[in-house]
Amino acid sequence: MVTYNTSRRDFLLTSIGLAASSLAYPQATQSLNARQVIDRIKANVGIPWRNQTVDNIIAGTAETPVKGIATTMMATLDVVQRAAANGKNMIITHESTFFSHQDQTDQIKQDPIYLFKLDFLKKHDMIVFHFHDHWHGRRPDGIATGMARELGWEKNADPQNPRMFTFPATPLARFAGDMEAKLKIRTMRVVGDPNLPVRRVLASWGNVSLMPGIPHLSRPDVDVLVVGETREWELVEYAQDSIASGQKKALIVLGHVVSEQAGMKYCAEWLKEFITEVPIEFIPAAEPFWRPDKPVR
Repeated sequence: MVTYNTSRRDFLLTSIGLAASSLAYPQATQSLNARQVIDRIKANVGIPWRNQTVDNIIAGTAETPVKGIATTMMATLDVVQRAAANGKNMIITHESTFFSHQDQTDQIKQDPIYLFKLDFLKKHDMIVFHFHDHWHGRRPDGIATGMARELGWEKNADPQNPRMFTFPATPLARFAGDMEAKLKIRTMRVVGDPNLPVRRVLASWGNVSLMPGIPHLSRPDVDVLVVGETREWELVEYAQDSIASGQKKALIVLGHVVSEQAGMKYCAEWLKEFITEVPIEFIPAAEPFWRPDKPVR
């Protein structure tokens, strides 16, 4: 028979140590599944959840235990692989996983790239949640908030419209170059006079169609419209014709990924406010394009 002589002091120290461990590593004593993560997002996003939305689980199941969460602008295969390597099996992505906004896969069910990506997700027990409509619908818009923060434009924002900004007169070339540097863009495109004084800027992050592109650019109080992407034979042509007609206007095309990326960086910070059981990190999606004079290393 073994006798243990444990002092009251030792007992208290041991108890305190165990309590501290449970606080430092809550994931060791608590389980969390994808459904619970999504329920917390719904409870904290601040707007009613829509009946018709793309914000759904795209891969995996709601009951899958979550080991870690990665937020990203787009769940490319590269992002999925990096998340798995970092121990994150739930990806919260702003844009699609399977190549269309609605993630419809009927026409690609036999496509080898689709099957390869789907197989990787299944083998690594991963969940992908599309978080687009409600992150934009949040007030303030989660993407717009993150982009303004990344660019350092918070002080320039219109309190009534977080996508409208006012600046001291700055030549267009310098203004665009500053954006390019802050967002680390390789392939920005600009339409307009490089010497145009930029004072009022309207940002429409992500994809911008002809409507509302034309009303945005034609506003008399807007010098520059900043977009992620747009059709060249629509809004780009309209911008060219506006300038040719004598209008003092410019259009800056950032690229879709980089134009919303910082919004999902901010999303990771937001999630940490109400999800503490598992680690959360932002994994940036790579800008897909590069310039011949600046090849990717």
